[in-house]
Amino acid sequence: MRVEAVELRTIRLPLVAPFRTGGGSLTERPLVTVRVLTTEGEGWGECAALPEPTYTAEHVTGARAVLRDHLVPRLVGVDLDGPESVAECLRAVVGHPMATAALELAVLDAHLGAVGASLARALGGTATTVPSGVAVGLFDDVSRLVDTVAAFVEQGYRRVKLKVEPGWDTKPVAAVRERWPDLALQVDANGAYAGGDAGALDGLDHLGLLLIEQPLATDDLLGHAALARVLRTPICLDESISSDATLAVALALGSCSVVNLKAGRVGGYLAARRLAEQCQSAGVAVWCGGMIESGIGRAANLALASHPAFTLAGDLSASRRFFARDVVTEPAVLNTDGTIDVPAGPGLGVTIDAASLAAVTESVELVAAGD
Repeated sequence: MRVEAVELRTIRLPLVAPFRTGGGSLTERPLVTVRVLTTEGEGWGECAALPEPTYTAEHVTGARAVLRDHLVPRLVGVDLDGPESVAECLRAVVGHPMATAALELAVLDAHLGAVGASLARALGGTATTVPSGVAVGLFDDVSRLVDTVAAFVEQGYRRVKLKVEPGWDTKPVAAVRERWPDLALQVDANGAYAGGDAGALDGLDHLGLLLIEQPLATDDLLGHAALARVLRTPICLDESISSDATLAVALALGSCSVVNLKAGRVGGYLAARRLAEQCQSAGVAVWCGGMIESGIGRAANLALASHPAFTLAGDLSASRRFFARDVVTEPAVLNTDGTIDVPAGPGLGVTIDAASLAAVTESVELVAAGD
């Protein structure tokens, strides 16, 4: 197949409610979507980068520039053996895994759509539904947090993840645990703790949590290993796992017993499948993280989470958790049993809602061969 042109589109999806983390508060989700035009048909991808470089170094504006100026020109006009060739074509560009992942996903969607295969099956997925989970951001008072969690429990979510940081940890989490003693509950610090204040994690260790996600800085694998030796609650790594090499080091050190895999963070869905299977071989639990994706990225995450290596509920919420109107005609919905269906159609298995997409589009540019 040959990529003949690539459309880069910046969209801004309004959120139904602000989502606050240690990196700031979002009231809308800016995203870069990627549409590839190939000799086999068109395909769609989405870049998971946030508006500011507060999760990783990538951010929306920079990702679009890297796609336009460096990644897309290396792919347009090239004869590919298949989607697996995309990573090799882009290898000269150092870093920028989320931008790379978006382009690879679009090529995957185009190829699989042409051959009539679903992304889930192409990634080795076997499940037709996956358990849902919801992530809850930071709040200013505990009562608002409890009310928010109550609404999600009422909707049927199987697992709840609470954001924590120094000063907002034991008290709010204990309040949620007291209200729901049997709720599948976990916390995510996004690296907010350092050696001096990690003692606060002792208070969380007695609350029956599924896991504590990324308590320390991304590069502090030794610190995570030390925590794993003293805490009863499993340590999960997210930002720290960015490649095969970082996963190998984390496993060798005993830095975690659970991994949150985000395809954008590791350079694409093919890489994410490879890392998931490495975790599976090592007996390490895996779940699929979320980045407030539109229906494009959410469909891809559902496909990834259908792989047998993903044994824990991920950040796979229904579309309406974030958006009143999505950009696909088949937005993810929560089933009565607390699961979400894995798209079964060719490629991503969803159809772009052209009117919805146009309504939230900020800018569009096309990069073609010879430009």
